[in-house]
Amino acid sequence: MASDREEHSRWPKRLYEQGDEPDPRFTLANERTFLAWIRTALALMAGGVGIEALNAVTGHPNPLRTALAVALLLAGVLCSATAFTRWMTTERALRQGRPLPAPRLAPALGYGLGVIGVASCVLLLLTGV
Repeated sequence: MASDREEHSRWPKRLYEQGDEPDPRFTLANERTFLAWIRTALALMAGGVGIEALNAVTGHPNPLRTALAVALLLAGVLCSATAFTRWMTTERALRQGRPLPAPRLAPALGYGLGVIGVASCVLLLLTGV
């Protein structure tokens, strides 16, 4: 059982003031999911930087390559920016005993990466790099 001091030191307060403390296993699983989204965001951004680095190495900047790099970077930013909101929404649902929220970012990320993959294949076939 958390003391009053521990209860007031937790952030965000508006979340922890609601509902009851859920099973710690669920809270920790929610935190692991948050960290997985952050890892995904970092991988997307690293991919974007890597693709743009190819423009510098080849000496012939390609607009399609730049567009792919920007798309990956934006996907990483979107993933990172929504990870905390997703964590908080899930934690709130756990505390209030409500159903968990639908993963709204997952379809956009899945289909978006599919499009980026197809564009990457086209780029490879056209330029060879």
